[in-house]
Amino acid sequence: MADVMNAVCLHLVWATYDRQPLLVPEIRALVYREIIAKGKENLCPVVAIGGTDDHVHVVVQFATTVSISKLVKDMKGASSHLANHRETGVPGTFKWQGTYGVFPIEPDSLPRVIHYVERQEEHHRDDSVDPRLEQTSRPTPQE
Repeated sequence: MADVMNAVCLHLVWATYDRQPLLVPEIRALVYREIIAKGKENLCPVVAIGGTDDHVHVVVQFATTVSISKLVKDMKGASSHLANHRETGVPGTFKWQGTYGVFPIEPDSLPRVIHYVERQEEHHRDDSVDPRLEQTSRPTPQE
């Protein structure tokens, strides 16, 4: 089979269970490394990663050989397993929410999205978040 030209990038976002503030800096570094490793293992290199104490944003170059759900499952599963089985100081059990958000990135928007992801703490501190890029599940319809 010939090589496939693929320039698809995705913005993924998911949160800790009940938005608990478990991603303290020491844990965050371990979790990020594991997410990056799982991206590489799935042939979806991580282009950018960032977050706060209760959620993570990941930009990946998406491969044509894996499903989005498998990629996210692998990233979430491996990182929570690591946080639960290393001497991390996390009180209780580290767990992610079952939901996640996935957003396609237009090539022209990639630098802006990378900038946004890498500066998550700043955006949340300054109340300059983009609500569309923070969603981890579909909003419920208004009654």
